[in-house]
Amino acid sequence: MTRRALVAGVGNVFFGDDGFGVEVATRLSRERLPEDVRVMDAGIRARDLAYELLEGGYQTAILVDAVARGGTPGTLYVIDPAASDSPVPAVAAFDGHSMTPETTLAFVRALGGTAARIVIVGCEPARIDEGMGLSPPVTAAVDEALRLVRELLCA
Repeated sequence: MTRRALVAGVGNVFFGDDGFGVEVATRLSRERLPEDVRVMDAGIRARDLAYELLEGGYQTAILVDAVARGGTPGTLYVIDPAASDSPVPAVAAFDGHSMTPETTLAFVRALGGTAARIVIVGCEPARIDEGMGLSPPVTAAVDEALRLVRELLCA
């Protein structure tokens, strides 16, 4: 059963594996999905993503991004920011080009917005330096990330 949901690919395709979320969103957008699911290539446009979360009326938002947590490159993580022990980032200076999903969500909360359910599907990057294209382990993780996103949409 799906509910009004947003799947947003986050990241910069000009910095190697940071383009992971954009690749997942691009591939997912080619699939036939329920009408109540919107796929967005948010890229580095964190401000656009924040306002989409504020105004979209979504019950679920799945953000897909490269997430460095010290694991093996290509490792996938499903992160519930509401259950995280990490401190909520401050939003003193809004820099749309360097915002992480966590700071984007903090910005949304600072503007008075909420979503019923937010999940981050993250992938451990092998490299985040100048250059286009995903590394082999991150490329190999894309299909599994698509499966995870589909599963989360049905949960």
